[in-house]
Amino acid sequence: MFSFFSKKYYFVDYLADFTDFHNHILPGIDDGSPDVETSLELLERFEKYGIKNFVHTPHIMNDYYPNTPETIGNALKKLQDSQPKEVKNHAAAEYMMDQSLLDKLDNEELLKISGNFALVEMSFLQPPINLNEILFTLQNHGNVLMLAHPERYGFFHKNDLSKYNDLKRRNCYFQLNMLSLSDHYGKSIQKMAYKLLENQMIDFISSDTHRMQHLDKLETIQLKKKHIDFLEPVIERSKALFN
Repeated sequence: MFSFFSKKYYFVDYLADFTDFHNHILPGIDDGSPDVETSLELLERFEKYGIKNFVHTPHIMNDYYPNTPETIGNALKKLQDSQPKEVKNHAAAEYMMDQSLLDKLDNEELLKISGNFALVEMSFLQPPINLNEILFTLQNHGNVLMLAHPERYGFFHKNDLSKYNDLKRRNCYFQLNMLSLSDHYGKSIQKMAYKLLENQMIDFISSDTHRMQHLDKLETIQLKKKHIDFLEPVIERSKALFN
């Protein structure tokens, strides 16, 4: 997609050999792909970008998506039984930080993306009242926390970057959603995405793909040269998680 004459920098041109480690492609267990056929279509589209390695991260939310390692493993097997052999699929989860997550810790280790990295998220309405306690407890159980899409938490936008700085001081890593580089989630989220990038606060990036329309939008993202300079180290760190 890159054209020298038009000087357009398309984001997807920088994703060859990338491992997408935050997505909702496993069939039928959360708000992502509803069935194996859709999952296979999504994997095929990713292959156009040079992406053949995946860590799937279905939601684990106590009331809405009460997934377990068993339900996730079953969905992964269903996909693997149908997929091309050259595609590599593994599974972890995206955990909602709430009391039910803390209740699991005594009996269940969190599914990890890579090494000790666990992918966690918050409600988009408000942070947990006991957020600091949750972070401390999760980390005390040996989890390295990767906060999904920090740019999407509008309640952190009001105080410049102070809330983000506090999370960084608490040893949280930040994972940017690729679509936040566009206005897909709204202009304010796009603005915060670039602000976090320019302040070098973003550690990793992944797609958070739920459906084909997300990949349609992903293909339209064009970047300014200055943003490529900020993004390339983030992309390389993301790749290095799986080297």
